[in-house]
Amino acid sequence: MTSKKQFTHIAVGLAGAVLLSSAVAAQARELSVSTVLSDAFPWGQAAEKWAELVEERTDGELTLRVYPNAQLVSGDQTREFSAMRSGIIDLAVGSTINWSPQVPELNLFSLPFFLSDVSQVDAVTGGEAGELLFEAIEGKGVIPLAWGENGFRQLSNSSAAISAPDDLEGLKIRVVGSPLFQDTFTALGANPTQMSWADAKPALTTGAVDGQENPLSVFDVARIDQVGQEYLTLWNYMNDPLVFAANPQVWGSLSEEDQQMLRDTAIEAGAWEIAKTREEESARLDVIRERGVTVTELTEDQHQAFVEATLSVHEEWVPKIGEAVVEAARRDIGE
Repeated sequence: MTSKKQFTHIAVGLAGAVLLSSAVAAQARELSVSTVLSDAFPWGQAAEKWAELVEERTDGELTLRVYPNAQLVSGDQTREFSAMRSGIIDLAVGSTINWSPQVPELNLFSLPFFLSDVSQVDAVTGGEAGELLFEAIEGKGVIPLAWGENGFRQLSNSSAAISAPDDLEGLKIRVVGSPLFQDTFTALGANPTQMSWADAKPALTTGAVDGQENPLSVFDVARIDQVGQEYLTLWNYMNDPLVFAANPQVWGSLSEEDQQMLRDTAIEAGAWEIAKTREEESARLDVIRERGVTVTELTEDQHQAFVEATLSVHEEWVPKIGEAVVEAARRDIGE
């Protein structure tokens, strides 16, 4: 038989457990993470990996909730940086392209044919230019933590194989909302058409646009070949590093220990995603070819023709990006 005294001890114990549980719950915190693509793509997987690492390191006391498809900015990916700066978004794994309207220095990676391979990308992100770019991001009100990778962007279209600038004459090409993209395709004789990714696939389906440019991972996972994109040109004309970053108020509200943990896990998730993206590139290309897509690989002379056709873009944009950043990048890649 249970005595009154035992009941009292049990009640006190239960009350204590409830209070402890409430205290733990009060300490637990969830932060939002914005991405443009879902975890079907390496980009979204980078955000999910970050969330996974944070939950492991904090035993669930801090969790990251990933919002893919630019949900937190109603699908308008170019608003992501401003939304994070203002506090609508806590954290993001964002594209340097999408953030370049607010941080002009990030257009460095979009200078046509400036970086030729991943070793040059790594030299820039890990070098003097990378430090200057992180300073520029922080100067615009966002805390950068680590690099990721969306990859080199390739060109596809529904009309014919493209191996020379003249082949682009008059083609309507979907581009992201960056003036540098508009200028690049205009210089090549195409008709660039700006639209969000959400609108791009329907436009390709109806023929409202003839082509698009994106990394192989996007072409593959989104099955761009199914909307008439039968021709793919590998030209590595620009790269799109990703940036893991935080809202400054959110960052300032974290302990130094949690700040370090968040930075460390971002670096780890970024390195994991970069390696994964590169390892999968060759297999993706094989799959794309197996689907019947005509893949054009440029010769050195063909590549040089595109370089020369876009020199005017460099002349216009290097001052906008900043001579110091561009020169630092040139030193980083050994030019």
